[in-house]
This record gives sequence, C-alpha cells and structure tokens, in this order.
Amino acid sequence: MKFTLAWLKEHLDTDADANAVAEALTTIGLEVEAVERQAAALAPFRVAHVISAQQHPNADRLRVCKVDAGTGEIIDVVCGAPNARTGIKAVFALPGTFIPGTGITLSKGMIRGAASNGMLCSARELELSDDHDGIIELPQDAPVGMAYVDYAGVNGVVIDISITPNRGDATGVYGIARDLAAFGLGTLKSTDMSPVPSAGASPVAALPHQFAEGEPKAIRKFAGRVIANVKNGPSPHWLQQRLRAVGLRPINAVVDITNLVSLGWGRPLHAYDLAKVVGQPVLRPAREGESLDALDNRVYPLDGTMTVIADDQGPLCLGGIMGGIRSGVTETTTTVLMECASWDPDLIAQTGRKTGIVSDARYRLERNVDPALTEPGLELATRLVLSLCGGEAMAPVISGEDVFPDTSIAFPLSEVRRLTGLTSTPDEIVAVLSRLGFAVSGEGPVRQVRVPSWRPDVTQKADLVEEVMRMTGVDSVPVEPLPRLSNVAPRMITGLQNRRRIARRLLASRGMVEAVTWSFISEADARAFGGGDPALKLANPIASDLTDMRPSLLPGLLAAARRNQNRGLGDIALFEVGQVFVGITPEGQRSHAAGIRSGHAAMGGEGRHWQGGRRPVSVYDAKADLFAALDALGIEADKVQLVAEAPDWSHPGRGGRLQLGPKGHLGWFGEIHPQVLEAFDIDGPIAAFALDLGALPEPKRKATRAKPALVLSDLMAISRDFAFVVDRDVPAATLIKAARGADKGLITDVSVFDVFAGTGLPEGQKSVGLAVTLQPAERSLTDKEIEAVSETIVTAVAKATGAVLRQ
Repeated sequence: MKFTLAWLKEHLDTDADANAVAEALTTIGLEVEAVERQAAALAPFRVAHVISAQQHPNADRLRVCKVDAGTGEIIDVVCGAPNARTGIKAVFALPGTFIPGTGITLSKGMIRGAASNGMLCSARELELSDDHDGIIELPQDAPVGMAYVDYAGVNGVVIDISITPNRGDATGVYGIARDLAAFGLGTLKSTDMSPVPSAGASPVAALPHQFAEGEPKAIRKFAGRVIANVKNGPSPHWLQQRLRAVGLRPINAVVDITNLVSLGWGRPLHAYDLAKVVGQPVLRPAREGESLDALDNRVYPLDGTMTVIADDQGPLCLGGIMGGIRSGVTETTTTVLMECASWDPDLIAQTGRKTGIVSDARYRLERNVDPALTEPGLELATRLVLSLCGGEAMAPVISGEDVFPDTSIAFPLSEVRRLTGLTSTPDEIVAVLSRLGFAVSGEGPVRQVRVPSWRPDVTQKADLVEEVMRMTGVDSVPVEPLPRLSNVAPRMITGLQNRRRIARRLLASRGMVEAVTWSFISEADARAFGGGDPALKLANPIASDLTDMRPSLLPGLLAAARRNQNRGLGDIALFEVGQVFVGITPEGQRSHAAGIRSGHAAMGGEGRHWQGGRRPVSVYDAKADLFAALDALGIEADKVQLVAEAPDWSHPGRGGRLQLGPKGHLGWFGEIHPQVLEAFDIDGPIAAFALDLGALPEPKRKATRAKPALVLSDLMAISRDFAFVVDRDVPAATLIKAARGADKGLITDVSVFDVFAGTGLPEGQKSVGLAVTLQPAERSLTDKEIEAVSETIVTAVAKATGAVLRQ
C-alpha cells in the first residue's frame, strides 16, 4: 500500500515529518517497507523554453530546436516529436542525464549532421505515463530553469507499508490516518460524505438479484447512481500526480475519481458508460460458457460460482474484481452509472484465485471493506464527479442488504496485564480503544466493548488486548527473564513427537534421505493407496492434480523417486515422517513414517561395483527398515505379529503386515505392485514400508535411567541345527517362535539357515532349517540335557505347526 506524505496530511492534521510517520506506522503494526523521495530520478530535469523549432535540413520528421533551459546559453537540440514547435514550454534534460523511461544516459552527438546537446522529453521517457505521442507541454507561465519536480509538485515523500490480511481498514489513506490519530500523532480530519441532492428520478431501476437457492452470491448490497451530462476528459494535474506517485496510470477524470476513492478511503467503486449498457442491468451468477473481456485487455472464462453485473448482452463486470471493456468509461462518455457495492470477502478471494486477477478492488474487498461506507462512498464519488466533470446526479438506487458485524465483547481490563505485561491504567485502556472507534461502556474491572464496522477482524478479548498493545507500543512491553528452575525440567514433548524424532534419526542413519512432499495428491494416486474418499476431497484445490488429502506417504515418495529417475538417479532411498488422512475426524489424521528403496539402493550401498554387482532391492530390505524402526522405538520384534497379508499396493506374495492383534495394525511392507509402478510411470523394483507411529504402544517406563549391569556367561554357547518338513503355507516365523519358546532360559537365538522345496519332499511341503543357540549360565550342559532340550524343541515346533524332523 503506497501513499504520499502530502496525501496523508490531507486526512491527518500533523506536523510530523516522514521519519516520524514511518516510525509510528511500524510501531502500530503497519510495517513500513520503504520511504522514498517521489520521482527522485527526475531531479535533473528542468523547465525549458523552445525559442525556435526549424525543419531539419536532412530529415523530414526532425526539427532543430533552440532551447533556453536557464543555463545562460542557448542549446541546440534535435527533436522528432510532432508537437515540438516555437514558443512552447517543455521538460528538458542536459547531457549526462539518465532517462528512466529508456534506460540510457544522454550524451552530446550529431543527428543527421546537426548537433544535439540534450533532449526534450515525453511523459513515457520520464515514466509518468505511457504517453509517447509528443513531448510534455507546460503552461506558458512555467518558470524557465526551474526543476520540473518542484514545478509539477512531484517531489514529495512516498511511503510503502505492508498490510496484513486482517487489516482491510488500512487499505485506504483515511484508515491509516485514523490509526495514527489514535496513536497520538495528530488529529483526524473529517470527510464530507453527506448525501448529494438529486436532480431527478434515476433512469435505472434498482438492480434485481437473480440468484437461485444455494447459488454462490458474492454481492451483499448494490448502491448505484446515474450522473448525466458529464463532461469527461483528462483529470486535473493534482489528481494525475497523486495517482502516478503511487504507481497508477491516469486514464480520465471519472475513472481517476474511482481510483482516488479506492486508495483514499479504501472503498472500491466502478463506473459504467450507461450509453453502452443494453437493457436493464442485473446481478446474477455467471453462466457456463460466458467470458469477460476485461479492462486489462484479457478475456477471462467465467463459471457459476462467480457473480457478475450483466445486461441483455452478457457480463459487464466481474463483481468485486474488474470491469469489462464493453461498458468502460472513456473521454466521450456523457452518462455515468457509478457503482459502490458490498461483497462477500471469501467469495471474492475465491473468484480472484480462479481467474488469477490481482486488482486493487480485489485486494481491498477480500480483506473486508467497511460496510458502512457503501452509500457514503457513492455520495463522495458523486460529489467529486460533479466538482471535476459537472453534470446532474440522479436519485441513487439501492438493492440488497449489507452484513454489519454487531460484535460486543466482555473485556476484563486485567487481560492487558496478563497477556502483555503492560501496566496500563483502566482510563488509559478505555482512552486507547475509544480513539480507535470502539464504544466502551460499563464500570468496574470488566467493560463491554462494541466493535466498529470497519474492524470485523476483532472478535475476542485477546484482539482488544492487541489493539491496546500496538497503540501503547510493542517496545513498551516489559522484557522479563524466565524463572530459573530449581530441578530438572520435565519432558516437554509428547510421546508421538518423540517417536517422530526417533524415526527420523534412525531412517537417516540407514542411508535414507528425508523428503517433504505435498499433503495433497491426485484422486488416482489416492485410490491406489486405499484413499479416494469424497469426504477427503479438497473443496478448492490449488492445482488440478492436487485434489485429495493423502491416505499414505508413499505416493509422494514414489513421485519424488520418479523425478529422480527422470534425471538419471535410479538408485535412491527416501523416507518421510508426516501426516496422512484416512477420515475427516481428528482420529482420521494419523502420523506415519514411510520409506522406499529403488533400484540397487539397499542398506549396504547402491549402484554397481568392480567387485560384483549389487543385488536389487527386495521385500526384505523394506522389512529390515521397518523392524529397525520398531527396535529404535522400543518395540520388541518378538512381541509383534507378522502376518503374510500384503497391502493392496504391494506385489502379491511379496509383502506383509505387522500387528498387535487383529485390529491393531502397526505397519506394512512389501515390493510395489507392477500396476502401481506403471501408473506412476516409474521403473522397479521398489521396496517400501509404512509405519503408523500413533498406533504404537507406549514403551514401559523404567524405574531408573541407569543401564543394568552387563551379564555375560563364561560358558561356551552351543548351536544345534534342526531341519523340519512342514506345509509350504506355514510361515517360518511360526517355527522360530515355537522353537524360541521351548526353553526361554537356555535358548538365546533362533534363525533360519535353509529353506528347500522340491525333489525328495512330498508335494506341497518344504524343508526349513533352524539354527538354535543354547547358552548355559551356571554350568556346562551334558549330552543328556542337550538331547532333552532338543526333544523339547521338536515337540514344541510339531505342536505349533505340525512339522516333523526331516529324515
């Protein structure tokens, strides 16, 4: 938001200079981004008199001018402007001057054989407008030799501030002045917005609202007024300079007035050439297939969620965003329909995002414009048009009802001290709020505060505290050290937060790279991983391929792997710890850890090596990553059930699930299904896992943090091998569990060393070789004791699985 210091002082009676104003603005939360001299680059340009302008002897379109620039000598200048003629006053640049509109620095030279020692400048060359049809002509009383910025009055100070989304009241110079007056920097000046007498009945009826039940209706209230017999044309010099100073191009008096009211009072308006309106204008939703040829010379397709002002031939204006060329006001316009409307900020923002239009009107309306200014803003614009363009104002027409935030807050004055530490007295607090326009009533420690119409963002007592604090000054908030704790601080993070931290460290230590992917994915990707629930579809996605909340972290990781493969990085290991969404309730938002390995990116390394090629990744790599994460999180692997049921995204028979009971699913692992790989356009193999961190049980808290004494046996461990014949569909894990439980005091480890199926075995059976480690603690085992333990192992495995020893 840009404005000049002179413009501010038209609303604020103050002697403060630019530095004081900038400091005050930052203090009250309107952060100053820049303070710059207006048109500082124009300082070298001066007023000059063209004494004579003769035809160039060697060029038809050039003239050789004699120019008096107040330097004490007559300067020869070659000029090609069609309006360069004897006797005019113009803007002149001496050699060595930088021309901002062209980016060049002038130098003396010869043009077609004639000396040229300077330049007579156009408005575009000075970046004052786009006009390049001729040089700038100044009045005959312009003093020769005077700096142009001093003569034109464009040597003021421009202040640029940053407006937060909640401060729609600060999008106008008047609102900024109101805040500074409340801060104590001056006195706010009033603006005459009283009704303008009407010269007759309006030729346009109140605009009908043609909205069906349930259709989006961005407009709340429409106020319009016809002004007849207008003599439009260029706006006065002071108005043009005011708009140019803040980066707007003057167009004509009527349009410039709408921009003046928008910037000055934060109240956007729009003007229509009534002669170009066909039939009765109406307010309605846009229809499918309609488009708007807008004032920025672009055509925008419209849809039924957008509100338009239309006539019999179609849309005239995209409501609250931008007008159309067809009804645009030009210098030949004689009858103006001036519109000042109130809009729904959320729907304006939605329309703006869909069309991509970033206009001054949208910028203000999506931040909430004071609804109380709808009709007064129309009266102000009418008064300015009558003053600058003449004409006759007809009776205003009003349709619709506005929405006024009738907010009243019970405000305990002690909240200021509690939330900020400021020691303001009750009288000081009430005075600050009153100066800001809040109506404070009641007595005692709790006051009733009514919020003004221009501050709909203030809804609770904490907001009132913020208002008091920013007017008192954030620098006044006392800085106090935190109290020193006399004991060890308790754990500050939750168990789930700690699991997320541990999972990140563990997976990174296994050679995987952390990725952060979108929480939004396409519907097809969501369905591939168990999602696609309509309830989890975004109402207003930021892109057409980001429509659904992700049900898994794996789609994002696969997309990242695809991008790396496309750039020649086929061997990659990625992981992510983040949120997934399986329902719309709070319980449906889960915290997961997931990882993928592609190509040859196994735990031992990646790529090829001269000593031998690395094996491609497999289901066992994903399983190893998953079990390593469980171990780091304090979950004992033998306490978890391993089920050979591959998830839908996994290759059949190459995946599994970890669980604590039938419904306590903890994690999944497997090789990505070929159809999923094809859908993601990515080469396999890819091994993946996912772990639900929120489903893990809390580890048992130990009575002490000290590690127990290390107990090692000085007796030699004994290893015995067993080969069992069992049905092929019996998992090896079942045999391991049964063997381990045969004697928990002696058996310290059970592992599979061989799996065989084929010749010599009955159909449908396999041979599983188990290596069992026995570790005596007190004395060496005798052969008889070893044999007894072996028989116990065979019996336990047979009972659990039906297996028999292989002969």
